[in-house]
Amino acid sequence: MRIMKFGGTSVADSSAISKVCQIITDRSRDEDIHVVTSAIGGVTDSLLEAAQYAADHDSHYETILTEIRDRHISIIKELIPVKLQSNVLAGFQDDFNKLEDALTGVYLIRELTNRTLDFVMSFGERFSASILSQVLASRDVPSDYVDARSIIRTDDTFQSALVDLPETQKRICDYFKDRKSVQVVTGFISSTEKGETTTLGRGGSDYTASILAQALGADAIEVWTDVDGVLTANPKSVPTAFSIPEMTYEEAMEMSHFGAKVIFPPTMRPAMQAGIPIVIKNTFNPEHPGTWISSKRNDTQYTVRGLTSITGNALITIKGSGMVGVTGVASRIFTSLARKNINVILITQASSEYAVCLAVQDSQAEAARRALEAEFERELADERVSDVTIENQMAIIAAVGDKMRRTPGIASQVFGALGQNGINIVAIAQGSSELNISVVINQSETDKALNALHNEFFLAGTKTLHLFQVGTGLIGGTNLELLARQAEKLRREYQIDIRVSGLTNSRKMLFNIDGISLENWEQELDEQGEKSDMDTFIRRVEHHNLSNAIFIDCTASDEVSSLYDRLLDANISVITPNKKANSSEYAYYKKLHDITLKRRVKYLYETNVGAGLPIIENLRHMVGTGDEIYKIEGVLSGTLSFIFNSFDGSRPFSQIVREAQEKGYTEPDPREDLNGMDMGRKLLILAREAGYQLEPKDIEIENLVPEEAREQGDIDHFFKVLEAHDEDFTRKVQEARSEDKLLRYVAKFEDGKGRVALEKMDRDHPFAAIQGSDNIVVITSRHYEDRPLTVIGPGAGAYVTSSGVISDILKIGRYG
Repeated sequence: MRIMKFGGTSVADSSAISKVCQIITDRSRDEDIHVVTSAIGGVTDSLLEAAQYAADHDSHYETILTEIRDRHISIIKELIPVKLQSNVLAGFQDDFNKLEDALTGVYLIRELTNRTLDFVMSFGERFSASILSQVLASRDVPSDYVDARSIIRTDDTFQSALVDLPETQKRICDYFKDRKSVQVVTGFISSTEKGETTTLGRGGSDYTASILAQALGADAIEVWTDVDGVLTANPKSVPTAFSIPEMTYEEAMEMSHFGAKVIFPPTMRPAMQAGIPIVIKNTFNPEHPGTWISSKRNDTQYTVRGLTSITGNALITIKGSGMVGVTGVASRIFTSLARKNINVILITQASSEYAVCLAVQDSQAEAARRALEAEFERELADERVSDVTIENQMAIIAAVGDKMRRTPGIASQVFGALGQNGINIVAIAQGSSELNISVVINQSETDKALNALHNEFFLAGTKTLHLFQVGTGLIGGTNLELLARQAEKLRREYQIDIRVSGLTNSRKMLFNIDGISLENWEQELDEQGEKSDMDTFIRRVEHHNLSNAIFIDCTASDEVSSLYDRLLDANISVITPNKKANSSEYAYYKKLHDITLKRRVKYLYETNVGAGLPIIENLRHMVGTGDEIYKIEGVLSGTLSFIFNSFDGSRPFSQIVREAQEKGYTEPDPREDLNGMDMGRKLLILAREAGYQLEPKDIEIENLVPEEAREQGDIDHFFKVLEAHDEDFTRKVQEARSEDKLLRYVAKFEDGKGRVALEKMDRDHPFAAIQGSDNIVVITSRHYEDRPLTVIGPGAGAYVTSSGVISDILKIGRYG
C-alpha cells in the first residue's frame, strides 16, 4: 500500500487534475493506494490575502472570494459530467457559504485570530479533496472524501499545531480498517479535541501523508510535484541540473534546510521513524522514476549529492577579546535570539573564540542586532565586546552528500571552484558529520557560484565557458565559424562546452545566456539584436556575472582595449588579438597583469604577435624558468614579409604593395603596415614579456611611407607618391644584391633598445629563408645562446589568428 500526496501545482487546474486522476486510476489497478492533496495551486495564498483584507475592513476580500469560487466551479464543470454536476456544485456552494460567512464575520468585527485564520485556510484543502474524490468517482474509481480533521488530533497551537500521534494513529487505523476504496484525504488540516480546526504549518500536506503512512504501515510515500524528483541544483539557476535517482533521509533534510524545495524536514520524521521510503515524482512526467529517499546509503559516482542555496540572509558578527575563554557566550547568543523568535540559519566560530558569525534572514537582522546588543550591553560598555556588525544581502551555498564524509579534498574543490571564478567566501561552516559544506557569499554571486560548483562536481570534468565576443568582421566572423566547426569535438574530447552568450559589432548587440547559435549568429544578431553600445554591452556582461566568463576582443579598437582592466577586475577573463592594450603605456600593461594575479583570472593574447604561432607562450616559459633574454629578432608582419619576399627589383615597389593590398594582406590603407607601427607594437610586447619595462617611445621605427604621404591625402594619393619613390626602393634592393644580400624589414631588441628598420640580410640568415607572408622570431638567451630558439610559420590570416584565439580559449577551459 502506498500514500500518494499531490501538491498544489499538481492540482492547479482541470488539465492537471485530469493527469492526477489518470495516475491514480492506473496505480489503483495494481495496488492499494490512498491520496493526500493540497489546495489548488495559489488558493491558500488567496485565502490568506482575503482574510487580511477582511480584517482590515476592506471589501476587496469579496472580489478574491469570487475569484476562488469561480475557479473551483470552472474546474467542476470541466471535469464532472453534466448529469452529476448539480449535486457536486450544491455541495461546493454549501461549503463556500461557510467560508463566506466566516470572512464576513472577520470583516464586521475587524479581528482575525489564528484560530479563525486556520478555519479559513482549511477550505483550500477541503475544496480540492472533495472535487478530486468526486472526479475519480465519476470515472469509475471507487473513492471517498476524508476530512482530516476527523482523524488527525492536535493541540490548540493554531497555525502550527502539534500532533497527538498516539491518538491520531488510533483514529487513522480505526477509520481505514476494511476500507478498500481510494481515500482522498485533505492535507495540512487537523483539529483539536474540542473539534476546533487547526493547521499543521509549513509542509503540512507532506506531514499529513507521512503521518498516514506511519500509521498504516505503507510501503512508500509518493510526493507528486512539478519536477522530475530532487535535482542536483535549482534548474532556474543551473540549466545543466539533473535529477538525483536516490538519496538518504539525511541528505534530503540537509538540502531542504538550505533551500531546496524537496520536502520540509519535520514532515519526514514519521516516515523516517518507520523506515518508509519517500519518492519524489513529477505529475506532468509520470514515467520518470523521480528520486527515491530512504535510509539506504547507495554508492554514487558523485561525491556531492546536490547543491542548494538560501538567499536574503544577513551575516551577523559579534567579536571581542572578552569572549575568549568565557563560558556560556554561545548560550547567551542563542537564548537572546530565541526570546525574539529569531531563527539562526548557520553559525560558525573560529578556534580563537574571538568572533562568532551567524546567519539570519535579512528581515530579522536589525532585531537580532538589538537583541545581541541588549544581551551584551555590559561587555560592549567595557569594550570586552567590540561591536555587533551586519552584512546584508548574503547567500548561503551548501554542498550536500553522504559520500563527502569519506572523501578527502572536497573543501579544496569547493574553494578552488569559487576562487577561480573570483567569488569571495565570507564565512564557512561544516558539521562534524561532514555531510555538507556551507559557504556564505555575496547574494549577487549566487547563480555564478552554483554553476561553478555544479561544473566542478557533476559534469564529469565538463566546463561551460561563456564567451562574450566583440567584433564580427574578418577575425571575429572566422572565430565564430571555427567555433561552430569545433564545438562538438571540444565538448566530446576536451569536456568544454562553448556558449557564445554575448555578441556585438558596430551596429548591433545580442545576449543569450544559453548560447547564441554558432551556425545562425548573423541572422540572430540582425533580427534579435538591439542597437550596439559598448558601455551597455560591458555592463550587461558584468550584470550576468556568469561563471567561466571570457571576453574576446576581435577588434583593433582603442576604446575596447581601454576596458580590459574593468573586465578583469570583475573576474572576467580576456582573450584578445588586439595589440593596443599591451603596446600602450607600460603602466596600463602592468596594471592588467597585476589584476590577473589579484583576481586569479586569465588575460591571454598569444595572437598579438605571430597570429597563431606560439611565440609569446614560449617566451613566457623561458622567462618563467629563469632564462635571461639577450636578444629578440624577427620579421613580425605578414604584410611586410610578403612585400619584401616578393620585391626583387624586377617590378616596381608600388606594384608589389598594390598586389599585397589586392590579396588582402594589407590593412585597407597600406600606410598602416608600411609605417612600421604594427611591428613596433609587436616588438614592444615581446620586450615587455621578456621582462623589460619599455614605453612605446623606446622603440625606434623606420617609416617606409614617403614623408609627403604620411599625414595627408587618400589612398590614391598615397600610391601616386609611392610610385614617385619606386626608384628609391629599387636602388636599395640593388645595393643589397650587389652585396649578395636580401632586404628584410626587421624588428630587433638588444641591450634594452628596440628598433624596427629595413636591413640587408645575408642569404644564409634565417630571415632570408622565409616565404610568402611567413613570420619568424629568433630569441637568443642564456639557455639558447649557441643555437637561438626559432619560431617560423604563417603570421597573418584570419584562420591562423582565429586558431590562436581558440587555443587561448582551450587554455582557460582546460587549465583555467
